[in-house]
Amino acid sequence: MNRAAVLIALALPLAACGSEPSVDEKNASVEEVAEKVREASRGDQFIRPGKWLSSVTIEEMDMPGMPPEAAEQMKRMMAQSQSSESCLTEEQVKQPKEEFFSGNENCRYDHFKMGGGKIDAAMRCQAGGATQLMRMNGNYSPDSYDMRMRSKVEGGPGEGMTMRMKVEARRTGDCTEKKA
Repeated sequence: MNRAAVLIALALPLAACGSEPSVDEKNASVEEVAEKVREASRGDQFIRPGKWLSSVTIEEMDMPGMPPEAAEQMKRMMAQSQSSESCLTEEQVKQPKEEFFSGNENCRYDHFKMGGGKIDAAMRCQAGGATQLMRMNGNYSPDSYDMRMRSKVEGGPGEGMTMRMKVEARRTGDCTEKKA
C-alpha cells in the first residue's frame, strides 16, 4: 500500500498544476476527481508539457514491532532521495486520465481541493483488511510543484505503520524522445 502513496504523490500534480480553475470535491472516487479536473481544465493547461524531473524523499517511517536491525536498515535507505524523469505529452496535459490520480476502485477521497496554486487532499484505500489513510498538501505552478504527504495504516498487516514524505518536481525542458 505504500506504493499507492508514492504513485499519488507523483500523479496528483500532473493533473493539478496552475492557479485556476479550481476543484473542490468531498467523498469522491478517483474517477470522479479525475473527471472534475478534466471538466475544470477544458481549454486550459494545468501544467506545461515537456520533460519533468521528480524526486521523492521519505522523511520518516515507523513500523511498530520492527526488529531494531531492520529499522536501522530502513533509516539508511530512507536517507536517499529517489529521482525519476518523465515526458508529458500535450494530450496528457489537456486530458488527464484516472491513472494520474493513482489509487484504484478500493480508494476514495475524503476531500480533494486544488486551486490558487495549492492542493489539499485526503484519501483512504482499503486492501487486505487494512485501511491506508493518506493526507497530501502542497503548492503547484505550470512548471513545478512540491508536496508533503503523510500516511498511516489502520488494521490488517502493517497496523500502525506511519510515513512522511516530500515530493518535488520541476519542468526541465522539452521532451527529447524520438518517435519510432
